Amino acid sequence: MIKTNNFTKRTVSPFRADVVGSFLRPTELKQARADFSQGQITASQLKQVEDQAISELLAKEEEAGLQAVTDGEFRRSWWHLDFFWGFQGIQKKQAQTGYLFHDETTRAETVELTRPLTGENHPFVEHFQFTRDHASSQVQVKQTIPAPAQFLAELQRPENRANVAQYYPNDQELTAAIVKSYQKVIQDLYQAGLQTLQLDDCTWGSLADRGAHPKHQPNYGLQPEEVPAAKEEFVALNNAVLTGLPTDLTVNTHICRGNYHSTWANTGGYDFVADPLFTKEKVQAYYLEYDSQRAGDFTPLAQIRRNQLVVLGLVTSKSGTLETPDQLVARIEEASQYVDLDRLCLSPQCGFASTEEGNILTEDQQWKKIELIKKVAQQVWG
Repeated sequence: MIKTNNFTKRTVSPFRADVVGSFLRPTELKQARADFSQGQITASQLKQVEDQAISELLAKEEEAGLQAVTDGEFRRSWWHLDFFWGFQGIQKKQAQTGYLFHDETTRAETVELTRPLTGENHPFVEHFQFTRDHASSQVQVKQTIPAPAQFLAELQRPENRANVAQYYPNDQELTAAIVKSYQKVIQDLYQAGLQTLQLDDCTWGSLADRGAHPKHQPNYGLQPEEVPAAKEEFVALNNAVLTGLPTDLTVNTHICRGNYHSTWANTGGYDFVADPLFTKEKVQAYYLEYDSQRAGDFTPLAQIRRNQLVVLGLVTSKSGTLETPDQLVARIEEASQYVDLDRLCLSPQCGFASTEEGNILTEDQQWKKIELIKKVAQQVWG
């Protein structure tokens, strides 16, 4: 049984009770986005609805006791593609097929290079500034963006490779451009006051799936024999972006196996990717999906370095069914066999709406999940 101890007070992200970042879109926002896509309202009118929805969300997050808040990703259609489309030299493109999930296929969209990649004037900087200005001084505003490895994987999709080769004939030139562009956006966010950055990353879940099931259809065009090199390439790219950033900027990462309309894309434990993910990636904390057996057991956590933290994603965002405090406490106790309890936190396994479709639960159920996380965190860490 967990015994109360003198735990370190968390003053920067991650906090003991935390969230990954996205929230269910309110009905008015969904309607406004549909109206805009049909030309019935202007971009300015859509922004007014987004601004109001984000302001209301921030108030709810603070009322729920969250210490790190986000804009819920309310200005995005996707958790990752909207960020990619914000780079100079990138435009939206119809994909040959959507992303393949367990029992659904997503909308078919991807990226297209139109000229060499750069990172200036990224719209997410303005988005952050609005959130910063509408959150109270009592909370930290967390900005979520897809990991650099996720962008590389998108560009390396088989249907995108010919287009990318027109501008970057080899991987070295491409990764150098990604690093420079990402660092420009991050520096601009930092200058705007960003304290906490979260890199959301599904590439590791995809690689874990390839390790557990080599005969599965490859994600991002990766063949089984390419996986070992891809692991090193992904962690090297992420670390290159993190190199030289301001020392007072907290950078964490969230590792996911797919989160779309309450379904999933990948299965397989962390053991296959723990080295190099846990042994080399230069982040302060890992937000880890652990709400189902698809994530495997806690033993790979022993490879996480002692100066890093772990946020256990034990509460599912895919269903409104509420876990019990006893279940969560028991799982936290189990994880503490591999990572000291003082280095652990608690969150949902993913966001509640990684795309604007959202997961299949109600807003009331969403907030009850957060209330439960807060309750259990207080029980465990005081």
